[in-house]
Amino acid sequence: MFRSLGDETRLTILRTLAGGEQRVRDLTADLGLAQSTVSTHLACLRDCGLVDCRHEGRQSFYFLAHPELLDLLAIADALLSATGEAVALCPTYGADAAAGA
Repeated sequence: MFRSLGDETRLTILRTLAGGEQRVRDLTADLGLAQSTVSTHLACLRDCGLVDCRHEGRQSFYFLAHPELLDLLAIADALLSATGEAVALCPTYGADAAAGA
């Protein structure tokens, strides 16, 4: 689950879905991303059980499968605010480690 949350695009999609269900077409227009990119990320989020969809005719409407995920993201944001510099300086996972990967 945390790997699926580790991608900025997937986080943006989840935060957009927090405002209500969306079609791929809506997400594509709102986020300025290619349809294939949005579909790939939605498939990942669905496989992880974080997003689900309902079908209406030929359209699929995506929504958060577990709205409590927003609580987790808010807590993560608060924790990152409190420890952000330490995370950035971490020799294993920080900015320098990422640059060397």
